Amino acid sequence: MKTLLQELESKGVNVNPQCREGYCGSCRCKIAKGEVTYITEPIAYVNDDEVLPCIAKADLNVILDTEG
Repeated sequence: MKTLLQELESKGVNVNPQCREGYCGSCRCKIAKGEVTYITEPIAYVNDDEVLPCIAKADLNVILDTEG
């Protein structure tokens, strides 16, 4: 199963990934709907309405706000 970042990249969506390991937070996106599971716990601070797609997989249908 792909991470959310890999799925976004396959659709041509750029969310500015830098580290791909959950510590820099550069790919942080708002999560509008759905739930995710982290492959590893984020080291970067993540608000309740945010996700680090570099280390997350979708549990349910996920809608991200990649513009905000």
